[in-house]
Amino acid sequence: MTDVADETTARVGVTASPATSSPQASVTGRASARPVAPAPGGRRGTGSALRKRLEIAFFVAPALLLFLFFVVVPIIRAVQLSAYRWKGYGPLVDFVGLKNYVSVLNNDVFTGALQHNLIIAVASIAIQLPLGLAIALLLNRKMWGQGVLRTIIFVPYVLAEVIAGVVWFQLLQPKYGVIDAMLDAVGLSGPEQGFLGTPEYALWTVIVVLTWKYLGLAVILFLAGLQSVPEELYEASQIDGASWWQTQRKITLPLLGPTIRTWAFLSMIGSLQLFDMVWILTQGGPANATTTMATFLITEGTKRQNYGIAAAASVILFIVALVLALLYQRFILRRDTQAPSASRKKVKA
Repeated sequence: MTDVADETTARVGVTASPATSSPQASVTGRASARPVAPAPGGRRGTGSALRKRLEIAFFVAPALLLFLFFVVVPIIRAVQLSAYRWKGYGPLVDFVGLKNYVSVLNNDVFTGALQHNLIIAVASIAIQLPLGLAIALLLNRKMWGQGVLRTIIFVPYVLAEVIAGVVWFQLLQPKYGVIDAMLDAVGLSGPEQGFLGTPEYALWTVIVVLTWKYLGLAVILFLAGLQSVPEELYEASQIDGASWWQTQRKITLPLLGPTIRTWAFLSMIGSLQLFDMVWILTQGGPANATTTMATFLITEGTKRQNYGIAAAASVILFIVALVLALLYQRFILRRDTQAPSASRKKVKA
């Protein structure tokens, strides 16, 4: 009988009797016998995902609607108007196709305005970059009156363009303006028609005013970028015996590179869309010496009532700005987006 029981036990696979089995085993057996709960992802998962989508749509919808009505719709409307000869009233019936674009591109005033925009963009970066960087490095040091100096540098930027333009227009008036009075005090004399009334000096005078107006933005952005440079790097360079110029060239400028490139992008786009300051100072004169693409299309639309020409000029301005922005992002800003991914690949390797 014992042999038969042992054989039966071996066949069944029972190795422990109920009397010798532990309570933990029985509990485990009971737990395993219970039905397994379904994994999350059913109705609850679907409901939470739907709620997240609704929340995103709720917060994004207002900005999307504003972008649609104030950016996309005007662009479409401008493209539509550019295909007609229209004086600003009545229906659009005189369809001319691409003739308005041909007329704008063959207009010497518009091509000169495009050159002026490019000159202002290049000059603004070439002048404001070294000046802003030098002032930012100076104000980044601890000194007496540091906060006051930063405020004085930044005040012109927060002034409205109309106020700044009117002030400089009065300062630059010939004979009785402050600038001419200062030149007379040191034995010099300005142009007979003033700096803004002489074609040879008008554009460069506008560039000087723009430098005064927007230099504060460059300084503030560079100061913000300098705050992110670790002090340990400067201490290590001092220990290694590096000079001040070597420290700035090897540490400050490379780490400040993303900030400089972002500022240069903003300066370039602002120079291409420049209107208000030029309109207040010269209205594009004298003899179209300071005309920009924006002042050209405003003159054609509001003064000459050539709204089809003005719409075509606005579309060309949009295309030029878009192409330059894409090229800048493709070849210059791309390194800032590739750096984190490259570092992550190195860490994984």
